[in-house]
Amino acid sequence: MNNAAALNTPSLTAPYGPLVRRIEAEATVIGDQILKIDHFLNHRIEPAFITEMGRELARRVGRFEPSVILTAEASGIAPGLVVAQALGVPLVYAKKYAPQVESPAIARIIPSPTKGGETKLVLSQRYIVPGDRVVIVNDFLSNGRTAVALIEMAREAGAEVLCASFIVEKRFKQGHGAIEAEGVPVSTLAQVEALENGRAVLSQP
Repeated sequence: MNNAAALNTPSLTAPYGPLVRRIEAEATVIGDQILKIDHFLNHRIEPAFITEMGRELARRVGRFEPSVILTAEASGIAPGLVVAQALGVPLVYAKKYAPQVESPAIARIIPSPTKGGETKLVLSQRYIVPGDRVVIVNDFLSNGRTAVALIEMAREAGAEVLCASFIVEKRFKQGHGAIEAEGVPVSTLAQVEALENGRAVLSQP
């Protein structure tokens, strides 16, 4: 699929009912910025549900025929692995914790407004190479800084970035637009329109 044509494909962002319902029923909302579903997504992980969600992402992004899935440690690894397994391609993750990788390597520094400080992402050029067809997978899309950094790193390695996909998107943030500004379509399973009065307002299936 042509990336430009894919930018406005509704099926890439159709709300995934099982996830929408769990967020509505179980999420902890703090203020108007923080959504916590780490009891099943990225701290305590439910294998059956992460497999279900990863397979749904794989169904959506499989049309791009990627040769590799790219994510960032640590919370992107679980969904990324399921998508990679479903599509029969390798998973590569950029390292961010004590990121010592074999040279040559590509790195980016990402500011973290919510956690404070900066994060360094490092990717070995042994594992993303010219000609690779990359789909990015991660758990959350918020401001898009990590995804944009991964796009830049993959392109610097000579790869083509076909799509960036996420379990949950905070629509009230700027990440979706930042990724599409790079010419990369976005796929998400749940779209949070707002956090208000202690609850998440989501797009409905």
